[in-house]
Amino acid sequence: MTLIRTFPEIVLAIMFIKAVGPGSYAGVLAVSIHSIGMLGKLFSESLENMDRGAEEAILSSGGNRSEIFTLATMPTIMPEFISYTLYRFEIAVRSASILGMVGAGGIGTPMIFAIQTRNWPRVGIILLGIIVMVLCIDSLSEQLRKKLI
Repeated sequence: MTLIRTFPEIVLAIMFIKAVGPGSYAGVLAVSIHSIGMLGKLFSESLENMDRGAEEAILSSGGNRSEIFTLATMPTIMPEFISYTLYRFEIAVRSASILGMVGAGGIGTPMIFAIQTRNWPRVGIILLGIIVMVLCIDSLSEQLRKKLI
C-alpha cells in the first residue's frame, strides 16, 4: 500500500498513458490505483485505532468470532469506512479534471483544448460545470453521511 501511495495521481496518469495510451482508461486506472492505496491506509488505521471494549465484552460473555465481528467490529468501523470512501470519491472527482489535462481523458481534455485555442467562454462553462458537479457531489455526500452515520 505504501508503494501505491508514493506516486501522486498525476504521475500515475502519466505512467498509465505510456502503458495503455492516452484517454479515459489511463485516467481511471490512475485514480483507482491511488484511491485503493489511500483507502487501504485509512482503513488500516481505523482498524488499529478502534475501541476494543465491545469486542472484549462479547468475548467475555461467551461470544464467538462471528458474533464479535458482526456485533462489535462492524458497527464500530463502518461509519469511518463510509466517511472515508465518500471523501475519497469527492477527491477522485476533483482530480479527474486535472488528469484530463495531461491526456488521461475526462473533462480536463476539452478544457485544455479550449485553453490552447483561447476559447475563454468555453473554458468558463467547463469550469462552471466542474464547480457545480463538485458542489452537488459534496452535498449528496453530506446527506449520505447524515443518514448512514
